[in-house]
Amino acid sequence: MGAQMRVYRQRVRSVQATKKITRAMELIAASRVVKARQRVAASAPYTHALTRALSALATYSNEDHPLTTEREKVRRAGVVIIAGDRGLSGAYNSSVLKESEQLIRKLREDDKEVIVYLVGNRAINFYKFRRRQYAAEWGGFSDQPTHEAAKEIAARIVKDFLSDYDEGGTEEVHVVYTRFNSMVVQEPRALRLLPIEIVDDDEEDTPDQHEVLPLYEFEPSIAQVLDAVLPNYVTARIWTCLLGAAASQLAAQQRAMKSATDNADALIKTYTRLANQARQAEITQEISEIVGGADALAAAK
Repeated sequence: MGAQMRVYRQRVRSVQATKKITRAMELIAASRVVKARQRVAASAPYTHALTRALSALATYSNEDHPLTTEREKVRRAGVVIIAGDRGLSGAYNSSVLKESEQLIRKLREDDKEVIVYLVGNRAINFYKFRRRQYAAEWGGFSDQPTHEAAKEIAARIVKDFLSDYDEGGTEEVHVVYTRFNSMVVQEPRALRLLPIEIVDDDEEDTPDQHEVLPLYEFEPSIAQVLDAVLPNYVTARIWTCLLGAAASQLAAQQRAMKSATDNADALIKTYTRLANQARQAEITQEISEIVGGADALAAAK
C-alpha cells in the first residue's frame, strides 16, 4: 500500500509540473493572439484599397500583363503551403497539410506538374521526413511574420511565374493557409494567387457590384502602373495570408493548451483520490492487524 501511495503522489507532482507549463503556454498564446488579431485588422485597409485600385484598373483598361494573363494550358503549377514552426497547437498544422495534399492531388489529376514552396518548419519537416522534393523553404517567423519575409516569398513566386516553362517556371500558383474567422473557427483554405484574380477575401467589405468605382488617372502609363502595383498586390496577399495564419495558430495553441490544462486538473483529482484510497486501505489494514494481535493476546491469556 505504501508503494502505491508513493507512485500516485509522484504522478501528481509530475502532472502538476506539466500543468504549470501548459498554463503558461496558454497565457502566452492568449496575449500574443490579441496582437496578431490587431495586425490582421490593421493590414485590411491597405489590402482593400489596393484591391479597389486594381479593380478599377481592370475595369477601365484592356491591358494584358503577364501576371494577369490566363495561360491556354497550364503544365506546371506552384503551391505555397503556410504552416507553423511549432506544434502543440491541436490540428492546426495537420489541417493545412491535409488541405495541401488534396490540392496537390487534384492538380496532378489535371496532368499538372506541381512545385511546392514551404513556409513554416512543420511543413518543411513534413516534406523532409517523407523525402519529398520542394523548391524553396522559409521558416522561423510563423508566430510573428514580418513584411520582409512576405516580400521575399512574393519575389520568388513572381520570379518563377515570369520564367519560361523550359527554365523551370510555373504557369499557375496557389496558396494554402489557415484563414482566421474567429477565436473558435479557423478555416484552412486554398486560393489561386497567380494569374491574379482581383478578389476581396472579406465578404463584409466586398464592394457592391453596382457601386461606382473611383475615377483613377494612371501615369505615366497603364503598363508601367501594372508593373509597379501587381508585385505589391502579390506581396500584400502573401502578407495577409501570413498574418491570418499566425492568428489562427495562436488561437489553436491557446485552445489546445487550455484543454491540456483541464486534462491535467482531471488527472490530479484522479490520482489524489487513488492516493487517498490507498492510504485509507493501509490504515484499515494496520487497524485490522492491531485488533487481530490484541485478540490473539487475549485468547492466549
